[in-house]
Amino acid sequence: MARVSFQPTSPARFASTLARQWGPTLGIWGVGAGTAALFLLSVTPVVKKGLLLNIPLVKNYYEDKTPASDKPF
Repeated sequence: MARVSFQPTSPARFASTLARQWGPTLGIWGVGAGTAALFLLSVTPVVKKGLLLNIPLVKNYYEDKTPASDKPF
């Protein structure tokens, strides 16, 4: 009959194994959550002026080209 033996693992090795296994998955979920949050918050003035108008590739899309005479406020 085989005997079960416990082999202790150092905390550094356990952390590296955990990061190697879960790192890519958590990275993909993080990018997805960040993209969704940016998409949902893109209509707020704080995000639009503070972030989206400072990115050169998307600046032209988010610029307000409405003439001042057509704005009610």
